[in-house]
Amino acid sequence: MSADEAQDNHHDLSYREDIPRVRTREGVELYAETNGEGGITVTTLNNFFFSAPFWREYTEELVKHYRVLSYDLCNHGQSSRVEREPTWEEHAEDLIGLLDALGIESTYLIGTSASTQLARDVALAHPDRVRGMVLAGPVVGPQGMRRHRGLQRAWLRTLNSYGMPELYSHMYPEVISTDMNEETGTPGFLGLRESFLAMSTAEELNNGLTLAQQGDPSPELLTRVQTPTLIALGDDDILLGPTAGQELAALFPKGRLALMPKAGHVPFLDDPEGFQEIVRKFVDEVESDV
Repeated sequence: MSADEAQDNHHDLSYREDIPRVRTREGVELYAETNGEGGITVTTLNNFFFSAPFWREYTEELVKHYRVLSYDLCNHGQSSRVEREPTWEEHAEDLIGLLDALGIESTYLIGTSASTQLARDVALAHPDRVRGMVLAGPVVGPQGMRRHRGLQRAWLRTLNSYGMPELYSHMYPEVISTDMNEETGTPGFLGLRESFLAMSTAEELNNGLTLAQQGDPSPELLTRVQTPTLIALGDDDILLGPTAGQELAALFPKGRLALMPKAGHVPFLDDPEGFQEIVRKFVDEVESDV
């Protein structure tokens, strides 16, 4: 992304008022939108920092080939608020309830950062509902999860001591690649900050970052995932280097690695078109093997 593109980069974060919320369990209704007409469904999973509308810009090519489902997690965005923060198990239950309500028998999952743990858990608990997974900037596995939880503890301290603008300033150089930081400069920093502050509240981020500290980090879990899995890793990801990415992919019985040059922890921010092409190639390969 060039500096000029960053200057003009304003995410459409508007919600569609004509979309009814989808009931997934007692007391929970989720905001969910679908785009595209393909027979195959690709579902995006938020990582507590993103909202459903944010994904539109990063799935523009995918919707030409697949049905893309994006939704807000319970207690986030335009989905239901419940008194107690949902567990990972309840987030997984919500996703299955959403698929049931929409008549989707199985789907590909795109998880990013913290939501790669949700993708893993759904694939383990409901293997028949997940055709394949793309884990972008994954935090599953021993090294990534340890580092990620350490970062999140630091982010929580910044959030609770200084607020969301300072949290963004703290996170930006850790999450965004060196090349994107240098190429887009101040316009890129300010443009993404506007979206960051609009998508979440401090309470939502506090709860999400706290939940992300939980869950089983055991690498043995990954060896039991029979779902075809693609690790989409930026080679400038602060959590995992290329060697660690290869080792992580090897833990999955049907794992493979796609390395994105000069991309950071959220690689589709650096190269939206390249990321979507990686997803398309993966889906096509999996479908050809069915």
